[in-house]
Amino acid sequence: MISVADLLTNNRVPGNYFATDVYVRSDLELGLLENRRGDRLLALPETLIQAIYAGLDKETGQAARLVLFNCGRWWGKNFYSRFREELTDYYGQPLADMSMAEFLQCLQQCWITHGWGKFEFDPTYQSRGFLVIQTFNSPFATLAPQGQRPVCHLEAGILSAFFSQLTGKELHCVQTQCESLGADSNRFVLGLTKRVEPAAVMVDQQLTHEAIMDRLCA
Repeated sequence: MISVADLLTNNRVPGNYFATDVYVRSDLELGLLENRRGDRLLALPETLIQAIYAGLDKETGQAARLVLFNCGRWWGKNFYSRFREELTDYYGQPLADMSMAEFLQCLQQCWITHGWGKFEFDPTYQSRGFLVIQTFNSPFATLAPQGQRPVCHLEAGILSAFFSQLTGKELHCVQTQCESLGADSNRFVLGLTKRVEPAAVMVDQQLTHEAIMDRLCA
């Protein structure tokens, strides 16, 4: 928590670090995007994301799922490191000392500011050893080719690595619901690998998210 002494010393009240209007800075003359620390940001055009999906599908076929998931794992690991460093520097306290409300607010705003849609944490199954993440308006779902199963493999990899780093446990992630299939949101379930892996088979069987969670918790 932030003490009165800290406020008197630093002469500022820390706000929302990832607020879009202060986090993203641009230089139109140089064509650069940077965050508030001066780190470079990369804008991904929709056509590039679509081309990545198409290229991977042509070159690797069904293995594209694994390629995207592993790319997401690498991305998520680095994303967590930057997220932790930026918040620690800004708020003057380790990430582990932040309250859950503060942490979630920062992560939700970070997700929006980076253009990944809206992020929500569902605590319904937390006591059973599962984390459920819900996202809305995901570009990864919107721009992916239509299919018969969820398509946000990159996001699943990001979430897997991010929460593995956060919890200190190796967590796996399976997407159980997808906007590309007409759902109102994307849902991801995280947990220990042996407990979560069966969900992938249930997804192939086209079970609903609720039915999958009921079976995982049985």
